[in-house]
Amino acid sequence: MVRPSPEGIFELERVGFAHPDVIRLVTEVQAFYTERYGGPDETPLDPAMFEPPTGSFYVGRLDGEPVATGAWRRSDVGTYPGLVTVEVKRMYVAPPAQRRGLARRILAHLERSAAESGARAVVLETGTMQPEAIALYTSSGYEPVPGFGYYKDAPLSRCFGKRL
Repeated sequence: MVRPSPEGIFELERVGFAHPDVIRLVTEVQAFYTERYGGPDETPLDPAMFEPPTGSFYVGRLDGEPVATGAWRRSDVGTYPGLVTVEVKRMYVAPPAQRRGLARRILAHLERSAAESGARAVVLETGTMQPEAIALYTSSGYEPVPGFGYYKDAPLSRCFGKRL
């Protein structure tokens, strides 16, 4: 997906979880989590979770430079009974590329691609130390849902969901 913007050309490419750009950007986001929360995200992730048709992982490039990631994977979370649900994972935009609307574009793409694969609802987990992420999700139509997943009982965890 190529879209020109005032800042340059932004492309999203589906890649494998082991892609070198993914490894670099996930290392960056883990450092961000460590700075904000005192440790990395320890949610167990199997690379196969992000392979079609049950998931997809994307790298965002601005003028060819990898600056962002976003992924979804099928989820058995019972937030939306009877609906095929996916979980958004590893949403990240590197600091030099922030404040350009790229996260919103990634989120919209994840929702579209998940819907094309049969999903009818999306859930995600973030934390109170990421107010900018919470603002993005709530302004994109996500509503608070009961906690789930690895951090479901963590006091700083916040979970959100949206019907597609």
